[in-house]
Amino acid sequence: QVQLVESGGGSVQAGGSLRLSCAASGYDFSSGCMAWFRQAPGKGREGFAAIDKYGDTRYADPVKGRFTLSADSANNILYLQMNSLESEDTAMYYCAADTWCVRRLDPGSFAFWGQGTQVTVSS
Repeated sequence: QVQLVESGGGSVQAGGSLRLSCAASGYDFSSGCMAWFRQAPGKGREGFAAIDKYGDTRYADPVKGRFTLSADSANNILYLQMNSLESEDTAMYYCAADTWCVRRLDPGSFAFWGQGTQVTVSS
């Protein structure tokens, strides 16, 4: 059974940084893709960062140059370093995984989800 547990969210001022973690159990980092999504109140779930089993990353334009994915395969942890945070980054952040790797920023492509961690950026 795959379990994803996010941590590291919190409140920060604009321009600050946070690092989110996604601890995975029952999931093989050498297969498929993992990704981060976020959902702000009243909005849909947005995919913005993904990594495949080869370590190739993809970022959506709003976070390019500010957010960085990394994977600790030995400990089954996916990290998201978020710098230069903006108030528009305020959302619930979710980690997702799947054994396939297609449309990697599409929430419909992922079968496994964490419970989310809240990020609040104040201006």
